[in-house]
Amino acid sequence: MARLVFRQADGRAVEVAAKPGMSVMEAAVQAGVEGIIGECGGSLSCATCHVHVDPAWFPRLPAYAPHEEDMLDMAMAPPTAQSRLACQIEVTEALDGLILVVPASS
Repeated sequence: MARLVFRQADGRAVEVAAKPGMSVMEAAVQAGVEGIIGECGGSLSCATCHVHVDPAWFPRLPAYAPHEEDMLDMAMAPPTAQSRLACQIEVTEALDGLILVVPASS
């Protein structure tokens, strides 16, 4: 299991245990993390799982999936240099402790 930490806009931190192989979005939706909707179910056709990855963790993630950056342009909250779609981040044990910030509006 890997521990994911979702920081909410109000400052709360929500910790989620995630199984390797699932997406960060799946883990968040299953745990009821506010602000992570995952409307398209992870098919890369919406931006309702937009997160900002903590800068210390960002370089550890795999490269953007094709069209992921295009989808981020459709997110309600403006994307930043650390923006990712949670559906495109696969949980691994190496990501234990991953910190993600949920934008105030997804």
